[in-house]
Amino acid sequence: MKKILIPMIVVVLGLLLLVACGNSGDTAPVKKSVAETQKAVAPADSGTPTKTVEQEVTEPSSVQKPRVPEKAPAGTEPVAILQTKYGDIEVAFYPHKAPNTVKNFIELCRSGFYNGTRFHRIIPGFMIQGGDPNTKSGPEWTWGQGGHTDAAGREITVKAEFNDIHHARGIVSMARAADPDSASSQFFICVADAGQLDHKYTAFGRVIKGMDVVDKIVHAPTVGGEKDREHSRPKRPVAVISAKIEYRPIKKAVR
Repeated sequence: MKKILIPMIVVVLGLLLLVACGNSGDTAPVKKSVAETQKAVAPADSGTPTKTVEQEVTEPSSVQKPRVPEKAPAGTEPVAILQTKYGDIEVAFYPHKAPNTVKNFIELCRSGFYNGTRFHRIIPGFMIQGGDPNTKSGPEWTWGQGGHTDAAGREITVKAEFNDIHHARGIVSMARAADPDSASSQFFICVADAGQLDHKYTAFGRVIKGMDVVDKIVHAPTVGGEKDREHSRPKRPVAVISAKIEYRPIKKAVR
């Protein structure tokens, strides 16, 4: 019995070792270093953004499907209220054109993510850009590089939902890097026609009240000089004091 038992134990141990090695190889995360273009939209007279930031990403991809927010009461649809010192900016959505982008934006509003963020990039005749968490407390050189991240610090992005909505005055769209699927939390509001962005950025909403507020923000003085060669960083960036979601009758919202 002893002669038979010992070989059997050796075989069993060997099988267990093979299984353990195989599982380890399947679940080991693979990290790679990538240069991600600054989250920004290109101004009408320029090419792609030039600032970069190095970040570590863990595969599989950090592109995740946004959690589904609570359903709107029957006969209503959501409207975002962005409170600023100049007044409120009200945004209605196009869920039939960009469903996941709308869900992502609504969820970020509900969670308080946008509270305290600033409009860090303003270009008269083009747009205002905000939604970067770095603008709450991070150094100014990081503004435009932040996004929504998970508990592990990985950026949560939403796949592009390019559609036929024309980037006209009042349209709200997602800022992104060179990768079409890199939109996260940063967004911009057009102050004039920006048709060059059509089918390249995900338009998902429209300002239904408060364009006078947007106009005040976009015409604020900028820093300029070596620190602001684009002349788009406001000297006193306007903050989103709070962002909330209200439900209103569908007939009062823009479809």
